[in-house]
Amino acid sequence: MIPVCEPFLNGNEKKYVLDALETGWISSSGKYVSLFEEAFAKYCGVKHGITVCNGTVALHLALVALGIEKGDEVIIPDFTMIASAFAVCYTGAIPVFVDAEKDTWNIDPNKIEEKITEKTKAIMPVHIWGHPCDMEPIWELANKYNLKIIEDSAEAHGAEYNNKKCGSLGDIAAFSFYANKIATTGEGGMVVTNSDKLAKKCRYYKNLCFTLKGARNYQHDHIGFNYRMSNLHAAIGLAQVEKLDKYKELRRKINQSYRRNLKDVPGLKLQTEKDYAKNVYWMNGLIVDEKKFGITRDELVVELKKEGIDTRLFFTGMHRQKSLLEYGCNCNGNYENTEWLSKSGLYLPSASSLRVEEIVFICNKIKEIHKKNA
Repeated sequence: MIPVCEPFLNGNEKKYVLDALETGWISSSGKYVSLFEEAFAKYCGVKHGITVCNGTVALHLALVALGIEKGDEVIIPDFTMIASAFAVCYTGAIPVFVDAEKDTWNIDPNKIEEKITEKTKAIMPVHIWGHPCDMEPIWELANKYNLKIIEDSAEAHGAEYNNKKCGSLGDIAAFSFYANKIATTGEGGMVVTNSDKLAKKCRYYKNLCFTLKGARNYQHDHIGFNYRMSNLHAAIGLAQVEKLDKYKELRRKINQSYRRNLKDVPGLKLQTEKDYAKNVYWMNGLIVDEKKFGITRDELVVELKKEGIDTRLFFTGMHRQKSLLEYGCNCNGNYENTEWLSKSGLYLPSASSLRVEEIVFICNKIKEIHKKNA
């Protein structure tokens, strides 16, 4: 079986983890936590990095630092992973959905303004599959309506918008380091920001609201969270950041190979890369047009599974989530592009370690399946 994604650990991960073990620094205190934070923040082009235990809580912590609370609204894409919406729900605020662009699959900036109300406090663009959102019109709306921008950069390590790294494009940003991400710690996340004030709030709230300076007196003035990352996870993360540019280029080369090998297959569409973007192709998403390709997306998934090729379906839109409807979200409206993506999309194996011969094998099987069903 060719897995859809697996971690690529070919740097100093073992060396750093063993150092942490041998020195006994295995909890959230230890040098690798601060080294990882500093290295990743520098990589993103921002001042501060705050490690946490996963990407979902990174989003929650960012929202808390911005003061998002019950009664507020946060605009998010309808086509995203459920964590984007849940993080908003954790604050008591309401996520408000916007349909996707048909080519990038990101939030459509032209449809954001109609969703802004007096309760709107922030916009959360999500860089889907590693393609940066079109930020210029989002910045304009944020300035016009005095809104904050929280980047959900969970899938966009190293991606660039007009030569600026994702993570540096808003007031605050959140990353995931789950095992399938371009840079991984197994489980983990990070909040990054240029704001001293927001960084201080994140450090405060992520550690049960212990005072940041002086001796611990176990007097807690606010409700905090235990979102700390261990030194062991951070040791892996530091090693990953050291090779992140290499991993990014490997992902781009994998996408180029898929494009070359699938370019003449009718009914298949890969994600567009806009002129303003440098996509890191966390995943290689594929849209299947049943009429032109010969079978449905779901049937293709089954056929590829028979050949030992693992795939994943695209996200189901937020407006289709029972949990969000029951929470109180407005799930009415037209989300035709999200519906199309959810029905027609899958992603192919995309690990940084994927070999050229594996890509050729995958593409040849897709061609055979098309030829058999055309």
